[in-house]
Amino acid sequence: GAKLKDRLVVGEGQGRILQRFPEKDWEDSPFPQGVELFCQPSGWQLVPERQPASFFVAVLTDINSDRHYCACFTFWEGLDNPQWLHVDAGEVDEADDELTVVQPAQVFAPKSLVLVSRLDHTEVFRNCLGLIYTVHVDGLTVPMETVVGNLLTCVIPIAGGSQRTITLGAGDRQVIQTPIDDALPVSGSTVAQLFRQLGIVNVLCLFCAALTEHKILFLSSSYQRLTDACRGLLAIMFPLKYSFTYVPILPGKLLEVLSTPTPFIIGVNSFFRSETQELLDVIIADLDGGTVTIPECVHISLLPEPLLQQTQTLLSMVLDPELEVADHAFPPLSTQPSALKIQDKEIRGVFLWLFARLFQGYRWCLHIIRIHPEPVIRFHKAAFLGQRSLTEDDFLMKVLDGMAFAGFVSERGPPYRAADLFDDLVANHVERIRQEETCPHKVMNHVKELAEQLFKNENPYPVVAMHKVQRPSENSQNSAQSQTPFPMLDEVTVELFIDHAAAKLKTAPPVVKAELKSMVPSGPPVVKLLCVIHCRLMPAVLRALKGRAARVCLTQELNQHVLQNRAVLDDQQFDYIVRMMNCTLQDCSHIDEHGIAAALLPLVTAFCRKMGAGITQFAYSCVQDHMVWATMQFWEAMFYSDVQNHIRALYLETEEGEQQNNHVSTIVPLRMQDALGDGREISALELASEQSRLWPTLSKEMQTERVQKEESTVFSQAIHYANRMSYLLLPLDTSKNRLLRSTGLVDVESVSNSYVTNSIAGSMAESYDTESGFEDAESSDVANSVVRFINRFVDKVCNESGVTNEHLKALHTMIPDIVQMHIETLDAVHRESKRLPPIQKPKLLRPTLLPGEELVMEGMRVHLIPDGREEAMGLMGGPPLLPAEGAIFLTTYRLIFKGTPNDPLVGEQVVTRSFPIASLTKEKRISVSLPMDQFIQEGLQLRSCTFQLMKIAFDEEVASDLAEVFRKHMHKLRYPPHVQGTFAFTVGQSGKMVVEHKTKDKNQSLKTLSKNLVKSAKRTIGRQYVTRKKYSPPTWENRSISEEVDQSSLTLSSTMRSSDRQTMSNVVERACCRDYQRLGLGTLSNSLTRSKNEPFRISTVNRMYTVCRSYPGLLIVPQSIPDMTIQRICRCYRQNRFPVVCWRNPRTKGVLLRSAGLHAKGVVGFFKSPNTPASGPSQADSISLEQEKYLQAIISSMPSYSESSGRNTLSGFTSTHMIFMSHFSSSEDSTCCIAGKWGSIRGSGRLSAYNPDVGTRLAGKESPQPNGGPSEALFLRQQKAYLYIIGDKAQLKGGKQDSFQQWEVVPIEVCDVRQVKNSFKKLMKACVPSSSTSEPNMRFLRCLEESEWILHRVLQVSVLVVELLDSGSSVMVSLEDGWDVTTQVVSLVQLLSDPYYRTFDGFRLLVEKEWLSFGHRFSHRGAQTLGSQNSGFTPVFLQFLDCVHQIHLQFPMEFEFSQYYLKFLAYHYVSNRFRTFLLDSDYERIELGVLYEEKGERKSPQVCKSVWDYIDRLNEKTPVFYNYMFSLRTRRWRVLRPYTFNSNLKVWDFYMEETLSEGPSYDWELRGWQERVAEETLDKADSGGPKSQRRIVWPCYDSLSKVVPDAITKLLQDLQSLEAELGQTSEKWKDTWDKMKAAQRTECKLESKVTPAPKQRMFVIPESPSSYFVYSPVRSFEGILYKKGALLKPWKPRWFVLDKTKHQLRYYESRQDKECKGVIELAEVESVIPGTPTMGAPKNIEEKAFFDLKTTKRVYNFCAKDSMSAQQWMDSVQSCLSDA
Repeated sequence: GAKLKDRLVVGEGQGRILQRFPEKDWEDSPFPQGVELFCQPSGWQLVPERQPASFFVAVLTDINSDRHYCACFTFWEGLDNPQWLHVDAGEVDEADDELTVVQPAQVFAPKSLVLVSRLDHTEVFRNCLGLIYTVHVDGLTVPMETVVGNLLTCVIPIAGGSQRTITLGAGDRQVIQTPIDDALPVSGSTVAQLFRQLGIVNVLCLFCAALTEHKILFLSSSYQRLTDACRGLLAIMFPLKYSFTYVPILPGKLLEVLSTPTPFIIGVNSFFRSETQELLDVIIADLDGGTVTIPECVHISLLPEPLLQQTQTLLSMVLDPELEVADHAFPPLSTQPSALKIQDKEIRGVFLWLFARLFQGYRWCLHIIRIHPEPVIRFHKAAFLGQRSLTEDDFLMKVLDGMAFAGFVSERGPPYRAADLFDDLVANHVERIRQEETCPHKVMNHVKELAEQLFKNENPYPVVAMHKVQRPSENSQNSAQSQTPFPMLDEVTVELFIDHAAAKLKTAPPVVKAELKSMVPSGPPVVKLLCVIHCRLMPAVLRALKGRAARVCLTQELNQHVLQNRAVLDDQQFDYIVRMMNCTLQDCSHIDEHGIAAALLPLVTAFCRKMGAGITQFAYSCVQDHMVWATMQFWEAMFYSDVQNHIRALYLETEEGEQQNNHVSTIVPLRMQDALGDGREISALELASEQSRLWPTLSKEMQTERVQKEESTVFSQAIHYANRMSYLLLPLDTSKNRLLRSTGLVDVESVSNSYVTNSIAGSMAESYDTESGFEDAESSDVANSVVRFINRFVDKVCNESGVTNEHLKALHTMIPDIVQMHIETLDAVHRESKRLPPIQKPKLLRPTLLPGEELVMEGMRVHLIPDGREEAMGLMGGPPLLPAEGAIFLTTYRLIFKGTPNDPLVGEQVVTRSFPIASLTKEKRISVSLPMDQFIQEGLQLRSCTFQLMKIAFDEEVASDLAEVFRKHMHKLRYPPHVQGTFAFTVGQSGKMVVEHKTKDKNQSLKTLSKNLVKSAKRTIGRQYVTRKKYSPPTWENRSISEEVDQSSLTLSSTMRSSDRQTMSNVVERACCRDYQRLGLGTLSNSLTRSKNEPFRISTVNRMYTVCRSYPGLLIVPQSIPDMTIQRICRCYRQNRFPVVCWRNPRTKGVLLRSAGLHAKGVVGFFKSPNTPASGPSQADSISLEQEKYLQAIISSMPSYSESSGRNTLSGFTSTHMIFMSHFSSSEDSTCCIAGKWGSIRGSGRLSAYNPDVGTRLAGKESPQPNGGPSEALFLRQQKAYLYIIGDKAQLKGGKQDSFQQWEVVPIEVCDVRQVKNSFKKLMKACVPSSSTSEPNMRFLRCLEESEWILHRVLQVSVLVVELLDSGSSVMVSLEDGWDVTTQVVSLVQLLSDPYYRTFDGFRLLVEKEWLSFGHRFSHRGAQTLGSQNSGFTPVFLQFLDCVHQIHLQFPMEFEFSQYYLKFLAYHYVSNRFRTFLLDSDYERIELGVLYEEKGERKSPQVCKSVWDYIDRLNEKTPVFYNYMFSLRTRRWRVLRPYTFNSNLKVWDFYMEETLSEGPSYDWELRGWQERVAEETLDKADSGGPKSQRRIVWPCYDSLSKVVPDAITKLLQDLQSLEAELGQTSEKWKDTWDKMKAAQRTECKLESKVTPAPKQRMFVIPESPSSYFVYSPVRSFEGILYKKGALLKPWKPRWFVLDKTKHQLRYYESRQDKECKGVIELAEVESVIPGTPTMGAPKNIEEKAFFDLKTTKRVYNFCAKDSMSAQQWMDSVQSCLSDA
């Protein structure tokens, strides 16, 4: 007992032991310290009221892991305490003020009776301690000493199902029952209670957490429930035993134990709940609330499926049997769950069944490495996981690595011991479990049988003699006042009892538990069936070796070729065998769960080749580069397996056994032979069991001899393995440190990587820590590191298998010699192997080249390494196409990789990745470590602006200087000194730079024209340099018809000098001029005087490119402006690019002008007020006046200006002229008002800092004056300006708008070239990352956002300009130098406003006019030459094409060309294959003689110099550029207004897609060649076997448009192939398509003329701005038939409709009639047969035109117009009937 100390401690007291019996410890059981803490776990405290007596059992664990059960019986005794009269209100309940003084002045202190026992009999202890208390309280006559003495001396029987009745001498009687098998836990009903408290899922969570070594804390306000819950959890873990901290009741004073780092199961009173809240890694189960809280940082591995689901189902059937029948209409009458005690056993039965399934076959994975003196057993975890195919399962891996399983192996491993229920289950019921696992009811029957056995184990005797234990009487418990304190006992009396009993025990015979030892059966092994694959080709063999079965077969097959431990091969065989071995090992994990590496280990030391001079090379020197050889766990398992075989052979004394030993190697495990043999073979475990049984009968000498023999066997194996390890760890070239480092993969499971200790203790857990790798990161001495690795291995296995110290020392001295000897052997082999021809590597595939493309360097063997794109690596499904081995080729045009994937599954596919050399943007050196090779290779990372990335590693056969030569050539080709060095010029010229043509020119006049033009330009400009190499422009005669232009419209004006005429005849034919005439912007007329009513004229002021070098020769300017003025005002603008007209709106006659931004001085003129007094006329003033005159002339040209009589007053404007008042009425096509667009421009985030005033002004809302008064301009300017000038905000700072001027400047912020360049780099890295990353900041969408690829700003400005033009104003775009953003905006404006530019011809014309003629600097922006290398690549044109792509997506029916057309241009504008996009202006093109040659004679028909010609040719052959959805709207002028928010824009697939099967699809000659090759190979393959219609399409490998073409393309292709088969000349696809469209239009017209047939409805559902979905009923056949009426009624014509869907024949009065006259249901029709004319039939109709329709009700007579029509009707009706 314990009692509070005399003095009162404020708050909490301390317990002390008053008396203990016996006073000395029992010999076999020391008295546990700290019992007093566990009696009152919440602390020793005084209470004002007596509490009822309580009882619970605490569990203490001593240093030897033995458990002591402390039964605590606590009752309360009163204390008189004068100090307790005044109590602080805070310590008592605050709500009651009266309680400040306690009446009566008495408090109660706890006193405990504690029984400490090694045995666990809760109820017996409760009864005994209760009896002692009853004797005291009820004052029974029995002396207390007698009761205590009897209690301490009663003998409780040992387990085995015996029964004993005990009495303590107080008239009581109790029966103690022991379980039959004490290996099985005794649970009472604790497991069932645990499930009731927490529920199935929660308990399963705790179960998995306990097995995977997590920390578990139970909370409850009841101590006994805590103990029961812990007991229940341990019971369901059987047969595993919990070996970590286990404290069912933890005292409050020891709460710091909860922060221990090791796993535990602990119970704590809910009183301390708040203290448990800070625990971050503890799973808390609240028994009272029924919850389990798992912290975020804890991940519990659950049971593998389907086990988890099946277990949950079974538990549910036990705990809630009604659930299953809850929905039954007639549920069975009784579905009550079993009684609690039975239910408890049923739950345990489920868990036993679960463990039997988890561990089935475990005994086949035990290695017995010593039998005598004690069995030493190791578990082969890898083999077990491999057999079960559960290597990936997290739960099982953790359980097998855990301490509980280590204990399981050491306890249940020995083959000769007492067996229990679990052993029986695993050995004899596996087959039953396997068959029943899918049927829950059968499993439930099995579980009930197990439950019965478990129940019987705990309650062996059903009829128990009556218990008789007295309880305290009611009144004695309540009469608190009269109670006397518990008396002190007489120690002498008690001790006498104890001594007396002890003497009796000494004389009694010893109790021996009869232990029935036997051999533990192993149960059926897990045998997997193997399949053999027959392959003839090496790639097919390597591919087959991906399968586990094929790998096992290979090892078995190779094993048959080994004779007397050798198999000598020739070089070719050796190479093949090594390749197969490497392929087999490549997919082995580091733990080798399938035993493949184990099976190959003896073979790699057997297969060899002779190398002359007595030197032999073994296969092991070529298969070292695999992780498995550097894994300690693999070597241990192999060693134990071999030791087991040798120990077995040692004890098999028969001759047969000896032979067996010679031939059995580890390839075919013995256990397999046992299982498959004739049954006489006995396994090592069976043998060990027999030896263990005989051991006690052997003499001492025999025993010693056997121990020595076993020890020697282990020792000899250790030497053997030291040799084996040195074979596989020492590289062939020992001068290079090619050792496998400890890689991340091997370290995954490391428990400890410390190699400090020389000798590693043989604890079970350490045996399975997978120590791996070599520690010599610093030292490059190979021999030393191998010696250290082998030493560690030897230390570990020898300690575990009991090798003597002498032998261990001998091994340590031997190992360095073994390694040294082996190094010497290898050096000789290495020397010889250098002389051998190298092993033939895969043949390099040659790429197909374009006509005129030539190889600069022959292919170099490289490996293409995967980058950050996941598709090619197989992460998105399918086998990995990269890494691939092949060659890199450098040609005059491209950089090409061609090779085959390393993965044997796709080894026969060809991988091609290429890009034009001109598109290379970045080259970087990298170091690459290849997966199959330990050398670090040098490599290159090459990035191209066609969104391609090549990461290549040069093969070891490529000399580093060769790689350097490759780089230099690449740079030379990428940046030629002059544009004439690019592929477009050098094509077909044998790699030499441009050579002079010696041929005589047929057309000298054109040659001289070109010269004259350049000469005069040089004179004017004073330019010093012009290239000598001229190209002869082609002759006029040779132009094709399509290129001829109507000469009449181009007659030169006679006002021009005759010397210029030839020049002009060419200039006129340029795109600009053709477009000006189309738009009616001016012609070069015949008459001397130009027609005055035309507001614009074509000026030839720039014909010699003297005014502006980067403008075209002919320009549109206002009629009234003379050329002299132009020459003056051009100086105000950057690069002399003055405003010129480039497009006119045919409806509103507003014009679009383009120019560069103004020079700083020019800006002033814009804003100068006309009223400002000038000090004197200066040159600047006059220029600014001329500028103003120029703008005024443009304004005057507008019809709206002349209508309003040229004045700027309010009265002059009609409401339509006013721009965007609050009620803005849009034009018929308008979809959104400008105010909205401006809103979007201003609201588009940080990127746009547009002037908000402009937006409000355009929306008709002037910004108010600073003083708050109304704005003066509001009264004057509530109308639109005639001309808006879109200018750069940065330039227009400080200018004040004059309210009387008729133009308005709109300042906007544009992104400069630098921004575009940087943005593009980021975009490339986002779309084509160089390496895969899991960082959230590097995710695709995040990178895309950060790239700021700003399309929406360009689109917004373009849409704004379109709106302004559409509303009748003119717009001048005047940004930067006028050749980047200006070009983008004006091109997009024309594309959006004018449908012509959305056709093939129009788009070509737009690009030629705005981009080529108006001088976008293609060469400079594309960094095409050495001079522009530093400027870097700036894709302004690509940005424009992307914008067009965005518009195309939103308006798919508005464009004649397809998306592919845009991609084609995007690819070839940087490819330099064509001359179209070279050079910076027309002037430069004329200078090189490039401009007019495209039109003339071509030297070689294959080499197209213009991309447009190439597209035209291709377009004739294939519809790839054509958009089938294009609808030519002849009637409507459709203005497009796309959405421009970022959310409306899509990433262009041009940036993302690739086709590894053929490379980029934009060079069509290559594509055609590849298709031919593919067809040939298909034809060859077709020879045998049925052909499947299915095809596998891989992302990133196949070209989707080719493999899965759209329906129309497919039909056109089929049509062509059918025509070819029939020998007809195939029609051009376009003609076929046009015919079809024309036919369709005719049908539509016909239908629209006639009113629709009755009952036909058309539903039009608008989906997007431009697409419609049409639905109409299906009508199979319709027309006029005469029908005979009923009796005596005449024949009448009716309009009949045969409706196939409704299965009806309906008829109407006429075709126009909507009301149906009658319906014949086809379901009722029996037959349709030819008929005969009857009375009143129509005259003059042939007999065969009649037919009858027989239904179940009547016969209908019909008559058609002729016999053919009648036949058609009969056939149609008949087909309807047969379809039904």
